Amino acid sequence: MSLLHFQVLSAALFAIGVYGVLARRSAVLILLSIELVLNAVNVNLVAFAAFLDPTRGLGQVIAVFVITVAAAEVGLALAIILQLYRKRASVDVDKIDLLKW
Repeated sequence: MSLLHFQVLSAALFAIGVYGVLARRSAVLILLSIELVLNAVNVNLVAFAAFLDPTRGLGQVIAVFVITVAAAEVGLALAIILQLYRKRASVDVDKIDLLKW
């Protein structure tokens, strides 16, 4: 497989993720779309690292850091979403107005 195959896969994941962020109303689905975007970045990092210098694992190390930050982001975001659901009984981002509690 060439680098182009990985770039096409990454571009497709990124496009689906951006569409999900822009088109969805549910906060949970927006969060999942952000994860798709981060996974597209990870695919690109690992692919470029494997093709540029296969003896070093720099792309894999950076991808692990991105996955770690994404896991922390998901934990915090889900806690915020759960609190919003308890207060508003909805996770629809159009119905949430944070200035009026």
